[in-house]
Amino acid sequence: MRIMIDTNIIISAILFPNSMPSRFVEEATAKHTIVLCSHIIDELHRVFDKKFKDKLLHLEKFLSKFSFELVYTPLNIEIDKYPDIRDAADLPILVSAILEDVDLIVTGDKDFFDVEVEKPDIISVKEYFERYN
Repeated sequence: MRIMIDTNIIISAILFPNSMPSRFVEEATAKHTIVLCSHIIDELHRVFDKKFKDKLLHLEKFLSKFSFELVYTPLNIEIDKYPDIRDAADLPILVSAILEDVDLIVTGDKDFFDVEVEKPDIISVKEYFERYN
């Protein structure tokens, strides 16, 4: 299965190594293909640079520790071609997942849970463990 992990899950996994998001990332990377889009990578660097500057090295170590497929987020997105999402800042992630035929987006961002899309399925970390364990 191809899984896109949202920025908030990766941040939680890095900052809280004994957390459920951290366990999810470990399991998902062992069992599935992880797909990260360029928008997520950029967003991770922006957040760490702004809020967790002293932990930037942890981000780099984390990203180098596991393998993932890097896909590029389109720079120009025709909004009317994609499902509505409450937070427009999340649209690049959704579009990347749709274009790259990802099976799941795993996120803690509630704005994603109202999106009506056939694929990818959008679930939380808790829901992942309920479904796949």
